[in-house]
Amino acid sequence: MEDFTRFEFPYEAWPARPVYRTGEGRAVVLMHELPGMIPECVELARRLARAGLTVYLPLLFGEPNQPVGDVTTLKYAAQLCISREFQVFARHESSPITDWLRALCRRAHEECGGPGVGVIGMCLTGGFVLSLMADPSVLAPVLAQPSLPFAVTHAGKASLGLPPVELQVAQERAAKGASPLALRFTQDRTSPAARFDSLRAAFGGTPTIIEDSPELCWRRGRRLETIEINSRSGNPYGIDEASHSTLTLGYRSDPEHPTHRAFLRVVSFLQERLTDTGPTIP
Repeated sequence: MEDFTRFEFPYEAWPARPVYRTGEGRAVVLMHELPGMIPECVELARRLARAGLTVYLPLLFGEPNQPVGDVTTLKYAAQLCISREFQVFARHESSPITDWLRALCRRAHEECGGPGVGVIGMCLTGGFVLSLMADPSVLAPVLAQPSLPFAVTHAGKASLGLPPVELQVAQERAAKGASPLALRFTQDRTSPAARFDSLRAAFGGTPTIIEDSPELCWRRGRRLETIEINSRSGNPYGIDEASHSTLTLGYRSDPEHPTHRAFLRVVSFLQERLTDTGPTIP
């Protein structure tokens, strides 16, 4: 992590947590996923920094730059299930940690300026993005394979994991220009199709189909944009049906690969919202 600046960030009654910062430009708060701040997540932060963004990478649990391991992942999952900061099963409650994350977004905005900040949540933190939209500093929200609440019933799989009042605020912000971008693999059971159906129902409107190909389905509406990458058996790029992490573990740098194309869209989405000059694709 030598190319990152580390600082401690306390907020009100919350204990200080370490945050790693890299890059120059408008601010993006990148929240790591369940395996922790794995090397693939750290590399994602570097890719975003190379695209001209300042990345704030808060350490929510675990150690920085720690490789994925089954035992470690299970240990973190067990800890999160009993943690008061993370509501991993609640269908209509947001996680308290989002208060601290909103404060971090405001600090990032103060330090980097511009019209606002971007936020990227992945897996465990994907759904946090909707709660963070309550803060006026958040202008470019990205949900990558949102996985909370963990559920087995259809109702749980369809849930967005936040109370109605927070969903209403997110809807209002989306209508005023802070609409979200959401990504998933088509066969991902951890971030199920029912949850994306709920996103489309909540944020409404008839989307324009930008692309509907054997590689991906890309839909864009005024209040929601979605990209679903084909991971069905026999897909053109041989993507495994069990693929989950669109921007990290499942990402491939091949310019024609659908995950790379999705990453480029995330970059241009952030640039469109956060800069005055428009997107510059890396």
